[in-house]
Amino acid sequence: MKVMQFPVARITIAFIAGILLAYSLKPILPPIVFAFLTINAIIFIGTYYSSKTNAKSQVPFGITTYLLVFSIGVTTQTVHTDSNQRNNYTHYKNIFDKNHTYILTLREKLKSTVFNDRYIALVNSIDQEKSSGRILLNISKDSTRHSFDIGNQLKINALLYKNRSQKNPNQFDYQKYLENKQIYAQLYSEPNKIQLNAEITKDIWYYTARLRTRIIQNLEKSKFHNKELNVAVALIMGQQQDIDSEIIQDYQYAGAVHILSVSGLHIGFILLFVTFLLKPFPNTKKGAFIKLLLTLAALFLFGILAGLAPSVVRSVTMFSFVAIGQYLRRSVNIYHTLLVSILLILLFQPSFLFDVGFQLSYVALFFIVWLQPLMAKLWQPKNKILNYFWDILTVSFAAQIGTLPLSIYYFHQFPGLFFVTNIIVIPFLSIIMGVGCLVMVFASFSWVPFYPAKILEISIYYLDKIIGYIASLEQFIIKDIPLNTALLISSYLVIITTIIAFQQKRFKNLVWALIALVTFQLSAIATKWEVQNQAEFVVLNTSKNTQLLERNGANAKLYANSSFLKNSETNKVLASYLTANFSELKEKHKLKNLIYFKGNKILLIDSSKVYPKTIQPDILIITQSPKINFDRLLQTTKPKMVVADASNYKSFQKRWKTTCSQQKIPFHATSEKGFYKIN
Repeated sequence: MKVMQFPVARITIAFIAGILLAYSLKPILPPIVFAFLTINAIIFIGTYYSSKTNAKSQVPFGITTYLLVFSIGVTTQTVHTDSNQRNNYTHYKNIFDKNHTYILTLREKLKSTVFNDRYIALVNSIDQEKSSGRILLNISKDSTRHSFDIGNQLKINALLYKNRSQKNPNQFDYQKYLENKQIYAQLYSEPNKIQLNAEITKDIWYYTARLRTRIIQNLEKSKFHNKELNVAVALIMGQQQDIDSEIIQDYQYAGAVHILSVSGLHIGFILLFVTFLLKPFPNTKKGAFIKLLLTLAALFLFGILAGLAPSVVRSVTMFSFVAIGQYLRRSVNIYHTLLVSILLILLFQPSFLFDVGFQLSYVALFFIVWLQPLMAKLWQPKNKILNYFWDILTVSFAAQIGTLPLSIYYFHQFPGLFFVTNIIVIPFLSIIMGVGCLVMVFASFSWVPFYPAKILEISIYYLDKIIGYIASLEQFIIKDIPLNTALLISSYLVIITTIIAFQQKRFKNLVWALIALVTFQLSAIATKWEVQNQAEFVVLNTSKNTQLLERNGANAKLYANSSFLKNSETNKVLASYLTANFSELKEKHKLKNLIYFKGNKILLIDSSKVYPKTIQPDILIITQSPKINFDRLLQTTKPKMVVADASNYKSFQKRWKTTCSQQKIPFHATSEKGFYKIN
């Protein structure tokens, strides 16, 4: 690939490798990191001056250059990891053991849950001692409906809770997701226990939040329908907090969820719109410079307005380079633009590398730039309308091919009608973005023009209808597709080598494509062999219910009550487990007292308190809070391990834990430690 011949490409790879190393080895002591950087910098300077006088030193100079960039990547990740900061709240004494008084500044409003309004908040102080860091603040909803704004400073006395790991196997790791956003803990409070400080933090986040609120309120006053308004705010300002979950699901199933997150497509429309508005400016040197400044200002203002999400930052940065290239009247190398934007973004926000949206957006854009021109050459219609839709189709296929393995790896589903969706959506989106930006600008000045607002509302209404219809064709949505890391990497090798083989028809490229295909097949065989040689018994953590799962190879067996057995197809916990382990549910059984697994006797005792008295089990599972003499039960059954699932009362679990500790029997509560597994 020619892109790998660019020095900036190799520098970017070295920089990302440094970030990944620091991320995987965390925590790393900052002094060690800075020492590593200093040593590499000294060696780099030495080889640089040596290469000027000695041609043989060119190779060592190149190696030390990449080592220096690698060490900069390690340092960047370490410096930008909040938990490495001395005054971060995670280092505060007894931070998770008792109540403390916190002064917080609200930074970002998140999507609310059924019971709580949620915010990302910055910690200013703890017990009047200066501190820092980001937490997730949960404020319970009540009838009085207290409202807090971005920039408000809140005083709260409460207990801070550390993020908990997943309680069931192969579920979405919310703890890791929050930690990648530098959020290590959560705070829960009721509105009447929060003291609102008179001081407001008036930074860029405060003013942009006020502007968004003003626009939304003015649109609401103009009787803009609420459902369409929420979608408009997501499409144009990237704020998805108030969108109905069913609408988001429809967009996911139709393969159009990317348009609800402001990305390159949206920023591209903004650039075209701003360029159109600035056409009256003269093309003199001074006029061109003013146009560039106004364009960059508009792009960055829009990025801040959209909340500076990773996809927004990436798109704004990239299109800013495009605008600068146009000003300099140079042909902008899109690969250079992509790589430089990656470097700049990760230099200031290395955590974006672990954001799924960031990964998908860059992969999609790379394949659009690389693959779309090749696909467009397959057919070149002379009719302009046909050519327009053919371009949309090739762009959609290029992006989908590029992101397919990654999206299956993360979401385990594939929308079969994505190309139909994009052919319809992109023309609609061009109208919505053009009219929507105009309406939003006027709304910010407290005036909403009637006809443009109606056009925007009607366009979104019909867009939602079309998306809803496509999403209803569930037979075209492939769900629960398993894919592990080995298959992910090998599938990208197949895609990349195959494209190169078609692009450059040489024998060696064909050989590389065949090697990649064999690698993928070997990965699939190894995965199948690994699965077939696995056997495990899992006690799942399900509130108020009991689910036991036995798996031998690819065949799984579920033990549960009748209601769970009937609804096993919609059981998300079960579906996640089966998909991740490349297995299928073959048998369903009602719960029974005695189960044998790999030489282990597993005794189940529920609220009926009926069980075989003569059995001495290896594992005793307690469910449904049975009212029994637990001390006598342990003396009678003499188990090697006691497991209590989440169907038991917590007060009972505490008492059982104490009894087990006294009798020196290991005790595992799934509500505290998560699922229990025997393998």
